[in-house]
Amino acid sequence: MVKRTLFLCGLMVSQLLLLNHALASPQQEIDHLLTFVESTQCKYERNGTMHNGPEAAAHIKKKADYYADDIESAEDFIAYSATKSMLSGRHYQVHCEGKASVSSEVWLKSELDDFRSR
Repeated sequence: MVKRTLFLCGLMVSQLLLLNHALASPQQEIDHLLTFVESTQCKYERNGTMHNGPEAAAHIKKKADYYADDIESAEDFIAYSATKSMLSGRHYQVHCEGKASVSSEVWLKSELDDFRSR
């Protein structure tokens, strides 16, 4: 009986942990994306200039702060802060070694999908 109770308690805790991660707040998702960008070995191209992860994350964070009133979701964060230059209109590209370059929007949405599915 004790083993069964312990098993059921363990099962409930694991399900709650999974549910908590599955229901991450928009801010948790945004924080994850910023950490993902900051720690990447890929190069982030803005207006023809390549930037490393920390540089890209700092720029994206600055834009997110500027558009904070408009950002209600991780998708908004990507659209307002990490997709394209608001001045030139040029889309940001991500260059990862051994892979074709991809738009930052596709790259970040893919990571967001991965994060949500964990």
